[in-house]
Amino acid sequence: MPELLPAEERVTGPEPRHAVIWLHGLGADGHDFEPLVPQLVRPGWPALRFVFPHAPVRPISLNGGLPMRAWYDIAGFDLSQQQDATGIRASIAAVGTLIAREIARGVPARNIVLTGFSQGGAIALATGLRLAEKLAAIVALSTYLPLAGVTAGERSAANAATPVFMGHGTFDPVVPLYLGERSRDQLRAWGYRVDWHGYPMAHQVCPEEVEALGDFLEARWGGA
Repeated sequence: MPELLPAEERVTGPEPRHAVIWLHGLGADGHDFEPLVPQLVRPGWPALRFVFPHAPVRPISLNGGLPMRAWYDIAGFDLSQQQDATGIRASIAAVGTLIAREIARGVPARNIVLTGFSQGGAIALATGLRLAEKLAAIVALSTYLPLAGVTAGERSAANAATPVFMGHGTFDPVVPLYLGERSRDQLRAWGYRVDWHGYPMAHQVCPEEVEALGDFLEARWGGA
């Protein structure tokens, strides 16, 4: 089993039995989305443990081999080509270890929301679709589905009905909108329930998106 990734944690109440594992984007770290916790969490939600892991530091080919925190290597500007399958699969396994730890700490998989932004969102999708335990939801922000060509044969039935939230900026210069839309359409073609949201923004998260994500989670946790 992969070594447990270091992570930042925020707990909203005692003895949480629900969790959000949130994966950051390329070059960021686990602190990146910590400030969103008070903006996102609503009264009446159960106690939550937010887990913000730090991706390993690795050289990134697109950036001339400069080492930075990343879930996998990026070879070129076309993210859907020359994909780092080895790195992606290693990160899927690492996130699986984080999920297993939450289960060991008393959080059932069905109470875990797997979330990610950009590269982290790609790993959230890739992991969630393959996971043998049913999750509460998968959240993929400003991202795309990696290894789409082989995912159809590697998907687990456990999360076939798990709701998916996808948000994307219509002016995203990093992960072009068409990649997000193509991934959304592929997921829907496979039968996944995708809650899609587009916003007039670049490669970022906006308050309207946080509000929509809160509504999405309210449907899972409101009154829990």
